[in-house]
Amino acid sequence: MSEDLSLWHDRPAKNAILDFVKRVCNRKSTQFVPPSQRIAVFDNDGTLWSEQPFYFQGLFLFDRVRALAPDNPEWKKTQPFQSVLEKDWPTLAGFGNKGLLELAVATHGGMTSSGFEQLARDWLATARHPTLDRPFTELIFDPMLQLMSYLRKNEFKTFIVSGGGIEFVRVFSEQIYGIPPEQVVGSSIVTRYEVIGGKPVLVRSPQLNFLDDNEGKPVGIQQHIGRRPIAAFGNSDGDLQMMEWTMAGDGARLGMIIHHDDAEREFAYDRMSAAGRANRVLDEASQRGLKLISMKDDWRRVYPFEDQRVD
Repeated sequence: MSEDLSLWHDRPAKNAILDFVKRVCNRKSTQFVPPSQRIAVFDNDGTLWSEQPFYFQGLFLFDRVRALAPDNPEWKKTQPFQSVLEKDWPTLAGFGNKGLLELAVATHGGMTSSGFEQLARDWLATARHPTLDRPFTELIFDPMLQLMSYLRKNEFKTFIVSGGGIEFVRVFSEQIYGIPPEQVVGSSIVTRYEVIGGKPVLVRSPQLNFLDDNEGKPVGIQQHIGRRPIAAFGNSDGDLQMMEWTMAGDGARLGMIIHHDDAEREFAYDRMSAAGRANRVLDEASQRGLKLISMKDDWRRVYPFEDQRVD
């Protein structure tokens, strides 16, 4: 029913979602999918919340780098730390999620998992977006929240599959998205079990464990979920392999790409962006059967605190 997606304009993107759900949920349909196989995966940065001027976890790490820089003078001449300290965003963006993981390893290695979670939680509670002056947890896409709720109402299981750090995303995923931590797939650093002061703890080692981006996303999906998704949502080239993996399965499939084309309500960017670059994914969307979601034309509002547009 269209009222289930009331934040979406009556356009092809909305109709594609409604039609797909109707087909896979109708027991009389030849494309019926049992609830146990109704897996939907969502990228996080740029798909569920904003990612400009840089990935939000990156901004968290940058604050940490600056705080620790006096004790690490070599960072002034070592990349990617040098780019952070000089605020050289284009160079930093060239390092991608691998660069962010390197920053995470250096700034949080040796911490316990619980200590890191508290640090991230404290940062999210106080930090504000550099240009929008809003808490980062308010910069979530309301139509995507509504979409995930609609899918869960129709017995889909929703997962986040992020190139960002898995422990960072798990700090807020349930509170703002309704997705519990066990349904988050992401990049990680090596973690080891220790007993310190008679108490068992998990310690974050200064070493990359898994990079859940590009070709890593299908691998992460298989390792964590164990089922091929039937629906996937993303926005950048880093999501292309996740889309390929999803669309290559049998039966009904839905792959959708959010196009950030709304400079008035969010940010307009795609092919030349430092964060969330969408080049191949836009060029190849049609031939791969992917549907585009225009933030400007398809959404009645972007953030929950905005007024809703009418047709």
